[in-house]
Amino acid sequence: MKGAFGILAMVITMAIGVYIYSQQVKTLTPVAGGDNAAEVPTITGVKNDLIGIANAERGYLASEGKYTSLDELTAGKYLTVSERPPYVYAVEYTGTSFRATATRTTKGAPAQLWITETMQVQSSD
Repeated sequence: MKGAFGILAMVITMAIGVYIYSQQVKTLTPVAGGDNAAEVPTITGVKNDLIGIANAERGYLASEGKYTSLDELTAGKYLTVSERPPYVYAVEYTGTSFRATATRTTKGAPAQLWITETMQVQSSD
């Protein structure tokens, strides 16, 4: 009985996560035919990287009791992040919160994308 409840809880959690992710993809994907339509794969990759960073932060919090830097996440093998030009990644953190940011190094939009412990990817215009 307990095992069935655990599996059901896991399936529900995964369904919620997939729904949230699909909503984020819809809101941050550039409109086809727009000036930056060719950048859709890059922006989608950046969003996936930010979600990966946020999941690594959650894993680190679960094992260490606090959030940490991007360098510590990669050194501790919680995360493998490769570069995704023209964006660079940074993490600001306290013991109880974090903000992972992707900042564009060239002109274009969005200039920044970020995610916090709320697991909501947001972007600047």
